[in-house]
Amino acid sequence: MINSYAGSDDAAVAMAGARAGADVVRRMYGRRLNRIDKGAGDFATAADVEAEKAILGVIRAARPDDAVLGEEGGQQGAAGAVRQWLVDPLCGTLNYAVGNMLVAVNVALRDGPAAVADPFSGEVFFTDGESAWVRRDGADDALLMPSHVTRLVDVNLDPPFPSAPGFRGVDLLAHPEFVEGFRPRVVSTTLAMAWVAAGKRAAYVTDGGDLSGSVHFAAGIALCRAAGCVVTGIDGAPIGEAGRGLVVAADDETHGRLMLMMRS
Repeated sequence: MINSYAGSDDAAVAMAGARAGADVVRRMYGRRLNRIDKGAGDFATAADVEAEKAILGVIRAARPDDAVLGEEGGQQGAAGAVRQWLVDPLCGTLNYAVGNMLVAVNVALRDGPAAVADPFSGEVFFTDGESAWVRRDGADDALLMPSHVTRLVDVNLDPPFPSAPGFRGVDLLAHPEFVEGFRPRVVSTTLAMAWVAAGKRAAYVTDGGDLSGSVHFAAGIALCRAAGCVVTGIDGAPIGEAGRGLVVAADDETHGRLMLMMRS
């Protein structure tokens, strides 16, 4: 089955990889899994490791000359490879470990197509780099259409907090205008970024440094950009080497309102 992707385009490879990882995550759900300590309170499980192996199997079969940066396995492949895949096999490991199904599988070709799979809904959100869709089992692909109407905004509250005290997610949630105009959500997985692209969330906000090349965020960023979302750092600047965190909004108005709150 993996070999059948050898002639596929990059978007199909990203989707196949994300689905392969999601199959593993779903199959291993509910098992008692030992935690593999990664330091600073972070950890992985056997599901993270096995899902990454499944994704790598797809990429290696379809794109044997490409390099891969995996959340668990690190840099793999030729050091001088022109193309690099960014793989987060299980975003939301703590959620998963305690029996919470809010997780995502992220696969992205750097500066190219990407896919985000929800192992439990069966949805795969994907982009070819120009447009973005969602594929549901047994249904035709649907174009992703961001929308602010839910007023739901996900704010990542996971430490560290590199921009404090200038910016704290908890301060944004307590801002009077935020309370008046939006409703907070804390999903603790980048699945929330796919939800912004799909109109299930109005925005997503997280602190951090340059997240453009992160295995956690690259797929979601590509998806949201292709869907037409507004994507910047928490300071309103383009994300990149000098970037700080991430604000993904369904439209300019939502983005502008959030930026005013954060600056005040």
